[in-house]
Amino acid sequence: MTEETPQVAYRSAWEGWRKQLDQVHAVLLDGEALHPSKIKGLLNREATAKDRYDAARRRLLGIPDPGEEE
Repeated sequence: MTEETPQVAYRSAWEGWRKQLDQVHAVLLDGEALHPSKIKGLLNREATAKDRYDAARRRLLGIPDPGEEE
């Protein structure tokens, strides 16, 4: 099985975060209706996608994860 390259992982994480961010913006900035019980899940998905993006970006740039020994 082939390991995903840092470039592919970065692009995938970026696209995933943008998708979640677009949904957050639709609700918060554009006034799209969302039941209040769904807002927490929306924000959690965006935060998780951002964490995944940050990790992929660090890997692409060769920066160790916080707490990781060099």
